[in-house]
Amino acid sequence: MHRQFDDLMLGSVELFCLAGELGGFTAAATAAGVTPAAVSRAVARLEARLGIRLFVRSTRQIRLTDAGRVYMEQCRQALAQFADAERMATGEETRLSGRLRISVPTTYGHYRLLPLLPAFHREHPDVRLDLHISNRNIGFADEAFDLAIRVRPQADSTMIVRHLEDAPLVVVASPAYLKERRAPKTLADLAGHECIQFDLPSSGRRIPWLFREDGQDVEYEAESAYTVAEDVLGGVTLARAGAGLFQAYRFVVQKDLADGTLVEVLPKLGGRSRPYNLLYPHSRFVPPRVRAFIDFLTTEVATASS
Repeated sequence: MHRQFDDLMLGSVELFCLAGELGGFTAAATAAGVTPAAVSRAVARLEARLGIRLFVRSTRQIRLTDAGRVYMEQCRQALAQFADAERMATGEETRLSGRLRISVPTTYGHYRLLPLLPAFHREHPDVRLDLHISNRNIGFADEAFDLAIRVRPQADSTMIVRHLEDAPLVVVASPAYLKERRAPKTLADLAGHECIQFDLPSSGRRIPWLFREDGQDVEYEAESAYTVAEDVLGGVTLARAGAGLFQAYRFVVQKDLADGTLVEVLPKLGGRSRPYNLLYPHSRFVPPRVRAFIDFLTTEVATASS
């Protein structure tokens, strides 16, 4: 097999990644135990090889170019796989380490994922957890994520999709709101209520409320004085403040229902849910820390949702 990388080039990649992560040649040199000039030469070798600029340099600072950022994320993944392969080959894979990047929506992050992570960290203290909590769709290749949790995974043959749970939905309102307006008993009654709406961040499309009426699945779309975008938890906060009705995941409002801050309405029309899924790229080599987290998360969510 023809060699594409010699030892010098692989070392240059490591120094480049350090410079990108630490934000400077001097910091990278200190971390690696070499001179800043050695880091500068390593970056210059890579730029000559690739024919692109990896950093924008000024007298005060350096920063990655867009191409440099993408290249660094890919190189970091490759270097992490090398390290994992060495640990597996030498029998050291039982002590997991490295960085695990996870993208998760706000609701699932705050109410499902984040409370579970201390237990995983106690079991694997050398694994660094980088969390991206947002409803924005991320790019695995460009942003070097290991895992993502999504309600609506896009059709993509490069992704493996593991079902986590079907999260039940519930319509809630505050006691103060229901004092002013009689609780609805039917779907038709919703026309006389403020039905707080949520728009999908990716498309701006309004999410319909889901019900089950006489054994049939029904979607309901309403107009309201309140529409929330980006963070669905805003709708829950509005409902707590007495602004109107809101359809939320039961796991989000469970404590509010238990202490009476919110009240469930239209319980006879309940029974609908939305699926949460775990996504990760197809690969012949899945790092042990990623496999361990997948096993941990699927087990813990199954316990929490049962």
